[in-house]
Amino acid sequence: MSKSEPSLRAVSDQAYDDIALPFAIEALDVRGRLVRLGPAIDEILTRHAYPPAIARLVGEAAALTALLGAALKSEGRLQLQTRSDGIVDMIVVDFDAPDRLRAFARFDEAKLVAAMPGAELLGRGHLALTIEQGSDVARYQGVVALEGQGLEEAAHQYFRQSEQIPTFVRLAVAESLTGAATNWRAGGLLLQFLPASIERQRRADLAPGDVPEGAIVPEILEDDAWAEAKALAATVEDHELVDPSLSSERLLYRLFHERGVTVFAPQSLRAACRCSDERIATMLRNFTQQERDDMVGDNGKIGVTCEFCSTYREFDPADFKESDA
Repeated sequence: MSKSEPSLRAVSDQAYDDIALPFAIEALDVRGRLVRLGPAIDEILTRHAYPPAIARLVGEAAALTALLGAALKSEGRLQLQTRSDGIVDMIVVDFDAPDRLRAFARFDEAKLVAAMPGAELLGRGHLALTIEQGSDVARYQGVVALEGQGLEEAAHQYFRQSEQIPTFVRLAVAESLTGAATNWRAGGLLLQFLPASIERQRRADLAPGDVPEGAIVPEILEDDAWAEAKALAATVEDHELVDPSLSSERLLYRLFHERGVTVFAPQSLRAACRCSDERIATMLRNFTQQERDDMVGDNGKIGVTCEFCSTYREFDPADFKESDA
C-alpha cells in the first residue's frame, strides 16, 4: 500500500485538513488510509461554482482519488475518469504524487434542472483508473462498468475485478455555511485485507462461474478478520468523515480501538493544477495555422480557459505565426 514503511505517529487531538493518514490494524491484517479534505476541496469546487449536487459528486471523486493516489511513489500519477450517459457525462480527477489534486466535471444543466431531487447523476458508462509510476514502470489502467451505482460501489467493483484485494471504501462530502460563504469538505476511508496467506483473501462474493448442472459448488467463507474489520468500518458516519473538530487519530480510535490501530506519518494534500503559460503555448503550436486563426476572438487574442482550475489566459496570435521560409 505504500512505498515504504512510514514512521509511527503519536496520537493527536488536533484536527488537520488536507491530509492522507495511513494506518494499520495488525490484529486483523488490515492496512488503510483516511483522507480529510478541507481548503483543498473547497478551492477545487468553488472555482467552478458547481450546483450542490454536482459539487458533492466531484468531491466524492476527489476523495476517492486521494485515497488511491496517496499510495503512489513521489513521481507517480493517478487519474480517475468517468464517462457515462447520465446527467454528469464526465468527471476527471488527477492526483500527481506526492500531494497535488485537481478535478473537473462536465454535466448537462438542462437534465439536472429537470431531474427529480436525489436522482442518480452517473448513468451507464464506465469508470477508469489510470496509474503511471515513472518511466521504468508500465502504465496501468483498470476499467469497471457504471450501471447507475455510486462511486463507492464502483470502487468496490474495481478492487474485486482488477486488484483482487478485499477492499472497503467510504466517502462523504458536506457543505457548511461560514458567514455568507459556503465551505466544502470531503473525507474518505479505505481498508484493505492483506494477510500473509493469499488463501485467506478468498471472498464469499466471488462468482462460481459456469458449472455443470448438479455440480456441488464449495462454499467460500469470508475470513473472520476481514468480516470484523468491515463491520467496524461500516459504523463510520458521514459527519465523522468531514467533522473539522474531530482529529483523524480520534476517529480511527473510535472505529478500531477494540483491536488496536497504529497510525503513521500523514501525507499533505493540496489543490494544484498542471497548467501554465508554457504548457498551453506548446499545445497551441500543435494546432494548424488555420485552426489557430479560428480561435482568435473579437479582441484579436486567443483565449484559453483551463478546464481544471478555470484560469483564463490570453495569447497573441502573432507569436504562433508560421514562417514563410
